[in-house]
Amino acid sequence: MNASRTMRPLPRAQCGSVMVLIVVALAAILLMAALALDGSHMLVNKTRLQNAVDAAALSGAKTLQQVMGSGNADSLAQDAARATFQLNAQAAGNDELAAALGEDPASLVQVDLAASVYGPFSFPGPTDARYVRVSVTQLPLTGFFWGLLQVFGNSSEKAVAAAATAGPSPTSPCNIAPLMVCGNPAQHQPDAGLFWGYRFGDLEVLKGSAGNAPAIGPGNFQLIRLGDSSGGADVREALAGGVEQCNSVGETVETEPGNTIGPVAQGFNTRFGQYSGALSNSGDQYPPDLITDYSAPRMTYNNSTAQAEYEGEVVNASDGNLSTASSALLDYNDWRQRVADCPNGCRSDGVFERRILKIVLGDCSGSSSGQVSVPVLGFGCFFLVQPLPTGAGNEAQIFGQFVSECEGDNVPDSNPVDDGGPQIIQLYKTYIDNNRTPSSDS
Repeated sequence: MNASRTMRPLPRAQCGSVMVLIVVALAAILLMAALALDGSHMLVNKTRLQNAVDAAALSGAKTLQQVMGSGNADSLAQDAARATFQLNAQAAGNDELAAALGEDPASLVQVDLAASVYGPFSFPGPTDARYVRVSVTQLPLTGFFWGLLQVFGNSSEKAVAAAATAGPSPTSPCNIAPLMVCGNPAQHQPDAGLFWGYRFGDLEVLKGSAGNAPAIGPGNFQLIRLGDSSGGADVREALAGGVEQCNSVGETVETEPGNTIGPVAQGFNTRFGQYSGALSNSGDQYPPDLITDYSAPRMTYNNSTAQAEYEGEVVNASDGNLSTASSALLDYNDWRQRVADCPNGCRSDGVFERRILKIVLGDCSGSSSGQVSVPVLGFGCFFLVQPLPTGAGNEAQIFGQFVSECEGDNVPDSNPVDDGGPQIIQLYKTYIDNNRTPSSDS
């Protein structure tokens, strides 16, 4: 019994091992606290940063779409992206983002442009750039227990990164105009700049007039019905922009026979800030375009030659420019340049692209007189050259320039743009190389 008692360790001899266990336990608790606190902190700020670059990329791509073709489109898109990022940084809860941004967004926010969603991205980018990438490679964060993690072998600084890519995607429009031009199914080569027989800058008659050879069939003047709408009052509202009807390629549209001169002019001219008849007081509902200037006197149509004329001379269209042998006319390129300089010289009550109509391109082969169904080939974007005179049936032609691309309003497609027509800006997965390797920061 005595020998057995002497072999038991004394409690005092165990004090050292208990201390080791306590130290290990405390270290584990601190490490877990570091992972929980600093990890959550990084996750929250990563989300905030990603939201900021997403918004910045969308803003930059939207601006690029609006000013494409101007001499400083790249810098305008970059400025818009950084301005949007700065506004997000100033929002509640984004103190660390705002502190890192400081007064110089360029030091933190990189903005690059590319012609393809897959790159390569650079600044100022190619002249045909349409995609914008915004990236922040390192946003430094406050380290609470980060030093403890570094003791255990983590040598990196506490920071997060994010990137976002935005650009156009094709969409079937809902705010189409009640007009149709005839397209050629055999002449559709988007890569060659040919869209159902139309090329950028072509001057076209979007609505015929009395005495013109009908494009569809006798009694039709290129007006169509949108949904259940019919008659002059509905045509007026639709041309002003008050009827929403979504259409898709492969569907058909019904023609609306008749010239309907008065209602057409009243609805159409609201886009130029001219209000009359039933729409006399509709300025708030149907605002004008940002730029409403046009060449005066108006262009006319020569029935015998089937050509547009200005003061007796034939109007020539070339790469977005309109001119006669003796004068240049206000055209799409002039409008685009002036819009890029807004708000300078622009109407304070104006709205972007009110002078751009989304119009059905139909397969008119086989059409006859009266109300007919016409297959939809696609949708075209046309710039409105001038307002309509009122009351002159033989001068009620609507002239427009084909501009191939314009702002859309419907659900975006899942793929980048590879065609013309209405488009909508959306976010895309960010890729780090031309092999389409996804970025882990988007």
